[in-house]
Amino acid sequence: MFTGGRSLYEAKRALRPSAHLFPSSIDASHFRQARGLQPEPPDQAGLGRPRLGYFGVIDERLDLELLAAAADLRPEFTFVMVGPVAKIDRATLPRRPNIHYLGQKPYAELPVYIAGWDVALMPFARNDSTRFISPTKTPEYLASGRPVVSTSIRDVVEPYGREGLVAIADAPADFVAAVCRALEPTRRGEWLQQVDAFLASGSWDHTWAQMESLIGAAVRANRATGAPRIESCSTT
Repeated sequence: MFTGGRSLYEAKRALRPSAHLFPSSIDASHFRQARGLQPEPPDQAGLGRPRLGYFGVIDERLDLELLAAAADLRPEFTFVMVGPVAKIDRATLPRRPNIHYLGQKPYAELPVYIAGWDVALMPFARNDSTRFISPTKTPEYLASGRPVVSTSIRDVVEPYGREGLVAIADAPADFVAAVCRALEPTRRGEWLQQVDAFLASGSWDHTWAQMESLIGAAVRANRATGAPRIESCSTT
């Protein structure tokens, strides 16, 4: 059994001692493109700075009240929301002059959008839908070289918050204050070095090599014990 996040791993390992933790891997080179100069997409080019961005599905996992409150607290900030709206009524989306919903974008274009952001956001609600999430966008944001501010999602707090790679805040005033600190240029070079060192072992190739090794060991152990081989399986 493989789990994609620590919270899910800790919940399942008592039931399945052979469970293994494999946090989200990323295509680091793809998102590192955002560190270089990129052409501004037309629907983002005219938006003010500083820009605070989010990409991903906009659904019940987002804290829309937090987004609205942060936009009200800092009307000079521009909030860029990239992604499709799903499982919630569009009428519930907060509407403010400084919140812009740009819709879904192709994966290939994400670095172009992120390159135009000053801070990347993860304003997740803390509810049953987010109890076990381990957002892949965390390392993707980091690979892009953008400072990240997130609510206290467990798999973000550990390890990213603990390592000082992501700022954690929940209340609107605290969230905005964390964004303000993230906008300060101090320690950026040192922070990027920490980010790259942390992400160095997080490639999909590295993850697959570990998974393949575990699968191979399990198959060999199964054969050694003389357990019957499963030729096929079906579901009804």
